[in-house]
Amino acid sequence: MISTKLRRRSAILAGAVAALAFVTNWGTQAAQSQNNTIAIDGSSTVFPITEAVAEEFQASKRGAVRVTVGISGTGGGFKKFCNGELDISNASRPIKESEQQACAAKGIEYVELPIAYDALTVVVNPRNTWAASMTTAELKAMWEGAAEGKITKWSQVRPGWPDVKFTLFGPGADSGTFDYFNEVILGKDNKSRTDYTPSEDDNVLVQGVSRDQNALGYFGFAYYDLNKSRVKAVAIDSGKGAVMPTVGAVNDGTYTPLSRPVYIYVKKSALDRPEVREFSEFYLKNATRLVREVDYVPLPDADYQAATQRLSQREVGRKPLRAGL
Repeated sequence: MISTKLRRRSAILAGAVAALAFVTNWGTQAAQSQNNTIAIDGSSTVFPITEAVAEEFQASKRGAVRVTVGISGTGGGFKKFCNGELDISNASRPIKESEQQACAAKGIEYVELPIAYDALTVVVNPRNTWAASMTTAELKAMWEGAAEGKITKWSQVRPGWPDVKFTLFGPGADSGTFDYFNEVILGKDNKSRTDYTPSEDDNVLVQGVSRDQNALGYFGFAYYDLNKSRVKAVAIDSGKGAVMPTVGAVNDGTYTPLSRPVYIYVKKSALDRPEVREFSEFYLKNATRLVREVDYVPLPDADYQAATQRLSQREVGRKPLRAGL
């Protein structure tokens, strides 16, 4: 018998493709209507978790509630969310001050709920025999804006590596993964090079790296784990030795600086609708199990309890539950 986890994992790719093909044209009226549809969009990294929750929640409601989940990227999701088009926004980073202001301008209040940890994963083609590990300094040298048009070959990144050109694949500018990678690898005041292939759909990035021996890319751990036969993870050395992205390394804090919390943002006014309130409660109640099933790292039980209390009290705004979350 095929395990629940395997069925869930194999459904992620199909679900992501369907979400990308689905044109979210609900608008403010649809998001706020009483047609028992919950409109969600945003981070492709958070998509597998929310899709798994949506699948089980819809089954528990026996078709009485419909949940749509898009993947326009964290920034794209916040644009729609702050324009009143969504009930919930998936985010692979905290909401920015500019996005908070955009929501405030439209009278959109929200409850911020951390839901898991992710290990951002750097990958190469399986035929790459040289880049088994990289330092954060080497990643910076490869990706920073100053490298554009200048650092183009593997040999320029580390002496002894092939004197051939590399190709880069990464999230687009609307992605929270893009923002997080830039902040922790390039630095807050640095910018990414632009001569790479961007996409908000991680499946496109997987495909690009899998077809090019000299490619390198980065995206969330779940997409790597689903595609281990097509891409190869790179161990990251931030100064204390190279560490592979694993659940254990995230839990013990050794996979740094590329592990991070991810979130959902629930519109406060949408919580007046029973289906949105019940979905949000269902999400937190079942998060530990479903987060594991799609190969992310659950938060400690105390954090889910604190998030549940925040939801029940409808505490609005950007409010970390604790340091680092």
